[in-house]
Amino acid sequence: MFRPRRTTVPSRTAPAPEGGRSGPTATVEVAPPGRGALRIAYAPDHDGDPDAGEVIWTWVPYAENDGRGKDRPLLVIARQSADRVYAVRLTSKPHDGDRDFLALGTGDWDAQGRPSWIDIEQLYSVHRDGMRREASALDLNRFVRVADALHRRYGWDVGN
Repeated sequence: MFRPRRTTVPSRTAPAPEGGRSGPTATVEVAPPGRGALRIAYAPDHDGDPDAGEVIWTWVPYAENDGRGKDRPLLVIARQSADRVYAVRLTSKPHDGDRDFLALGTGDWDAQGRPSWIDIEQLYSVHRDGMRREASALDLNRFVRVADALHRRYGWDVGN
């Protein structure tokens, strides 16, 4: 069903410090596409570009959309275009029992080792030049749990 790609590509240069914050490379919240309009695939490839299955860091605007926001980790779930990916945000704020969040546990994306939750209600479009850094690849088992939750909620296709 899912197979990680195993390729080695030289890393591109790091994005500008303001990457993801404004302009054409801004990270933006988007309305979830309709049933079958998005294919969730596991394809981590530590190559400097955001790939499905990777936890990346980017600047994410606050819901008020007033220019404020913060750097935060997102899990890439699918490709949107040649330059953009779809991603869901991670939070370390506990959300046990909240149907809009999926418990993820701990991982290399959080230097303090705090447990994380995935917000399956909010979807973001991240430009490859808006990504601040790749944090780590999520293991396949946890990615499948996230993909399954998103499939049940939105009807998106799952698999390579």
